[in-house]
Amino acid sequence: MAMNVASSSGGGGRRSRRKSVMAEINVTPMVDVMLVLLIIFMVAAPLMTSNIDIDLPIADGGKSISSNAPPLTLSVKRTTGGCNSNVELYLGDSPISATDLQSKIEAIKDTRSDADRVVYLRGDKDVCYTDMMKLLGQVRAAGFKANIVIIPEQG
Repeated sequence: MAMNVASSSGGGGRRSRRKSVMAEINVTPMVDVMLVLLIIFMVAAPLMTSNIDIDLPIADGGKSISSNAPPLTLSVKRTTGGCNSNVELYLGDSPISATDLQSKIEAIKDTRSDADRVVYLRGDKDVCYTDMMKLLGQVRAAGFKANIVIIPEQG
């Protein structure tokens, strides 16, 4: 009952050559399938958007959020001396003394809306940390939000 599986060619003693295995991949069917999918998605994509008509309410009254007021900048430049020394202050482009700063900022606060109450605090790289924090405290006490502007080094 034993069978020889290895020589099942049936040609007597002749050995036939086996077909060599094809090692190439046929990409034509894959390209055909991808093109069909592309066409399906191109046709279906515009159909997926929904156009629902909504009648939105119109808001009346209230304050306008947008304003054409330029941002308020406070520039700080260190004069000769160490920390806790006199610094030169510029509100916008005009110089201002440290004693007048609080009253000027509070006067400007009354002319601006809540959204525009932001001061950009720009400090020279030689200004001490304590001087900047004092000015930051004054700006915050006047009712403004303060953003400290940092310019990265060019390298």
